[in-house]
Amino acid sequence: MQKYVLRKPLILLFAALIFVGNSFAENWPQWRGLHNDGISTETDVPIQWSQSENVRWRLPLPGEGASTPIVWEDKIFLTSAEGSAIVLMCVSTKGKVLWKRTLGRGNRVVRGGEGNSAAPSPTTDGNHVWAFIGTGVLACYDFEGNRVWETNLEERYGRFNLGFVMSSTPLLDKERLYIQLIHSNAWLVLALDKMTGAEIWKHERQSNATDECEHAYTSPILYRDAEREFLVVHGADYVTAHSLKDGSEIWRCGGLNPVASYNHSLRFVASPVATDGLIVVPSAKNGPVLGIDPAAQGDITDSHWQVWKLRRGTPDVPSPLIYDGLVYLCREQGDLLCLDAKTGEQLYRERTHRQQHRASPIYANGFIYLTSRDGVVNVVKAGREFEIVATNVLGETIAASPVIANGTLYLRSYEALYAVGGKR
Repeated sequence: MQKYVLRKPLILLFAALIFVGNSFAENWPQWRGLHNDGISTETDVPIQWSQSENVRWRLPLPGEGASTPIVWEDKIFLTSAEGSAIVLMCVSTKGKVLWKRTLGRGNRVVRGGEGNSAAPSPTTDGNHVWAFIGTGVLACYDFEGNRVWETNLEERYGRFNLGFVMSSTPLLDKERLYIQLIHSNAWLVLALDKMTGAEIWKHERQSNATDECEHAYTSPILYRDAEREFLVVHGADYVTAHSLKDGSEIWRCGGLNPVASYNHSLRFVASPVATDGLIVVPSAKNGPVLGIDPAAQGDITDSHWQVWKLRRGTPDVPSPLIYDGLVYLCREQGDLLCLDAKTGEQLYRERTHRQQHRASPIYANGFIYLTSRDGVVNVVKAGREFEIVATNVLGETIAASPVIANGTLYLRSYEALYAVGGKR
């Protein structure tokens, strides 16, 4: 195995082109934050609250949704069910609804209420907001609520055929939206023009996955450093890297669902995460986690391009988190694993709250935030030693990941949107 050196945390250069001025520390413009990695650079962040303590405001929502809110300056955007409809809402950071637009109808509820068509999260560049929902509707609005364009990806690329509901969040980079549609009727990776919705390129991804393994609920991520840039797509038994120019495949890695012990229901939900010099790839159902060298080429299954492999212990739904040379994995029943990012060595595995965890962990100011479905958020001290510093009980169902912007922690439950923090 080649020598591996973990470099400084990845500074995604696309952010410098999209997010400017003082907004770097304040905005949360996409599902996993500014760099799509769950990391906030803010230092004035609350670690203790309840329904009645340290809550700035609570805004009741018209229905359920697992999509994570996004924040740009004084505006918050989120999608939500409203009866049979799915709506896009714009809310002020004072907790007032500024506008609401209907994106589509025919909301689908799955797993006894665990998910619905308001699963993908919006994204913004500071001038426009893009929203994708499980019915296939993809729309662009300006900040005043005027629709710029709308299309339906199910009508354009084939009926979605998944066990649950389409949940992938589009990735915004420069002038493009990158989208993956991985299900039984199509394995596609798309690049669309952000201002028109027109197709720039389409890549038909190859796989030998069968049954439920054909379905993916993951979202694409971008890897970019001084030497290379590419899209990472995870689903249908493989993780693949794709050229931003035309979608062509750069490398692929299998072995996440071994043929000899093939699990026909191993659908991927947790998305990869990147730092400079390393891509961490989860799988599902207590399967492996891989650390991959971004310089990889070709088929890297069982090759030296796999820097390390944790054979068991993947998160099933929450995506991994990397900070300061450590990888954090939140298992679906609340166990937190901490690995050395250079070697993959497991430093600890500790129990937090023994309930379902669907939200992905985030980091801010030395702490990891772990959110369970029953509304309990444990705050864990970052580092090689495990320590819970606060346990916060909201008492409402939460599937969305937490958001931190301008010193405020935003929590989106099935009932309401909360702004947590001191008075401002």
